[in-house]
Amino acid sequence: MDEKKIIYQVLPRLWGDGKMPSWDKESFDYLRLLGTDYIWMTGIPRHSSGKSFVKGCPGSPYAISDWYDINPYLARDEDHRMEEFEALVARVHSAGLKLIIDYVPNHVGRDYEGGLPLYDWNDADWTDTLKVNWSDPATEDEFVRVLNFWAQKGVDGFRCDMVELVPAESLANVITRVKLSFPNLLFVAEVYKRENYKTYIESVGFDLLYDKSGVYDTLRGVISGVRSARELSWNWQFLGGLQGHMLNFLENHDEQRIASPAFAGTVDKAWAAVAYAMLFNAASWMIYAGQEVGETASESADGRTSIFNWSHPEGLSHISEFVRCGSGLNEKEMDILARYRRLSTLAHSPLFRQGNVWDLCYCNLESPGFDPDRNTVFVRFDGNDAMVVLCNFSSSAISTDIVIPPELREIAKLEKTEASLYAPAYGYSLLKLK
Repeated sequence: MDEKKIIYQVLPRLWGDGKMPSWDKESFDYLRLLGTDYIWMTGIPRHSSGKSFVKGCPGSPYAISDWYDINPYLARDEDHRMEEFEALVARVHSAGLKLIIDYVPNHVGRDYEGGLPLYDWNDADWTDTLKVNWSDPATEDEFVRVLNFWAQKGVDGFRCDMVELVPAESLANVITRVKLSFPNLLFVAEVYKRENYKTYIESVGFDLLYDKSGVYDTLRGVISGVRSARELSWNWQFLGGLQGHMLNFLENHDEQRIASPAFAGTVDKAWAAVAYAMLFNAASWMIYAGQEVGETASESADGRTSIFNWSHPEGLSHISEFVRCGSGLNEKEMDILARYRRLSTLAHSPLFRQGNVWDLCYCNLESPGFDPDRNTVFVRFDGNDAMVVLCNFSSSAISTDIVIPPELREIAKLEKTEASLYAPAYGYSLLKLK
């Protein structure tokens, strides 16, 4: 059975004092209260830095210079950085959590010296990189060695960058070979085209895929008022049996912060979207460090927390103080954090972690108060429980009587024929049906 996982993405150089030892018991306690299963630490393998071609300072985590080394700036003692990483992995596991790092199969930094065959050109505007030559059989062999190296260090999974730029058959071979030795590794793919989802799950062997062109793009469009909430149902229908392999998100290092002026401008406009992304089906959920307190990326010009430059996001600084001494978050940040924690608790419950889903929009198109372009409604149910969730993307509160169709009442063993629900502007509501 598919089971929802919660992934917390973070650049470790932005956590605490930016050093690996700052990941302590208090840090892990904090993440557990957000329901975290996996920590995705972005920027562990050594990347290009301090060279003329590098973008920013310290540079991009996606321009790898040495696949078998740790970024020295993450260590308290640079000469013992690998030992510090091994100790970090041990602490993660002792806390009952798992660790994901990046796997970048398409390119490396321009100063890379290693066993990968390379072209002398780069994709797009990634001028700090060189393209990996996958036509050479040595590439598969070397990447198997790379992934085995990190798995032997205790890494539990890999977030795989820009996989659509790499031959699918070759990636499948790498994953198959690595999983022979480490069958429980989690492979997460950054995939953008929905038409490719089935291939990357069924043929290549990824466990989770970004639902970028489905849930993310749709929710962002609905929040911005340029797309209809009906598209959420259409995406669900398109995905079919792929639901449990999706990874939903509203922020990551590539996307603009929800609360930035470039996106919603405030977290208050996004609660219906957050609830939908976390609760709708067994798809996993990813949260980006700082999102849980309404980080605005105010220090940046484009609404993104920079992966290229040293930066000091205000929300992350407040989290650091909160983790260290229990204070530091203002009243608004505490409220946002509490809301994320409540939703995470729900998402981790058996009903929402593993239960079935039934989209109710099709039988409520004419229900008074329900606007299918600005609202969506669904039921989560299992053998013991059932709950209806109403998400309201409108700027006005709504009250509506939702029809519970006979086919759902039969399969979920429900007695109610309708449910009266209220949802605040941009918010959501839940009602137990049994």
